[in-house]
Amino acid sequence: MATLYTQIERNVLKSWILISVFLIFIIGIGWFFSYLFNSQIILWVAVVISVFQAFLSYFYSDKIVLSMTKAKEIKKEDNPELYRIVENLCISAGLPMPRIYIMEEAQPNAFATGRDPKHSAVVVTRGLLEKLEKPELEGVIAHELSHIKNRDILLSSIVVVLVGVVVLISDFFLRSLFWFGPRRDSERSGGSVFLILGILAAILAPIAATLIQLAISRKREFLADASGALLTRYPEGLARALEKIASDNAPLRVANNATSHLFIASPFKGKKAKNWLTKLFMTHPPIEERIKALREMEL
Repeated sequence: MATLYTQIERNVLKSWILISVFLIFIIGIGWFFSYLFNSQIILWVAVVISVFQAFLSYFYSDKIVLSMTKAKEIKKEDNPELYRIVENLCISAGLPMPRIYIMEEAQPNAFATGRDPKHSAVVVTRGLLEKLEKPELEGVIAHELSHIKNRDILLSSIVVVLVGVVVLISDFFLRSLFWFGPRRDSERSGGSVFLILGILAAILAPIAATLIQLAISRKREFLADASGALLTRYPEGLARALEKIASDNAPLRVANNATSHLFIASPFKGKKAKNWLTKLFMTHPPIEERIKALREMEL
């Protein structure tokens, strides 16, 4: 039976293994396309553009997300109980006090954003405040603070860069192939097989990159669950909160694919398939698995 500490260590290791696989994957794709065109420019142009885009999103993504979700900032006098919960958990976690926002949505849900602990925000819905008991609310807030403490937002930015590199390399390859064709010596040496493989790689690489990104996102949710439970010393609180969130059918009006991975649970409600293919494209691990992991942990 896993303890909270071993669960955290295991999830951290798995996350960095996936990051390493992602880097190797990008290097391989870059080398393959560069070989077909006998030029390193494909890789370097994609890297420069992706890093520049990620730089802008890293510093301004929190403002964009808060605007997209229509979250409103509150002060201590607006909701003293919520403020005290966040404040006490921040003291326990050794974190600076984040800004607190409320979304006027009936669905119980929450997320954290910001580029680092000093520039962070915790967002909860009105439904979360109304439908959860205090220990459950503490579990959710602890989960979101754990995302901040574990630098999940920074890790997400790194992954965005990596996915962007793959997409741009693939797009650049296909466009270049259309306009200029493969390198001539490749054609003379029977390189048609490599050309076909290159086209397949250009089509499949972005899909593979997205799958790795989603896998990392799911691992970080398990890590935040374990870290949050460690912070409150009460895993059952978060487990009960996840049960209530999963069983609530209220829609989230501002839900969209761009921000869905930020929430503690997927904001999209409806029939959930359980087959392995569906799980590959999920932004969150199944709620049942998260609850099971929490209830099997030992302090």
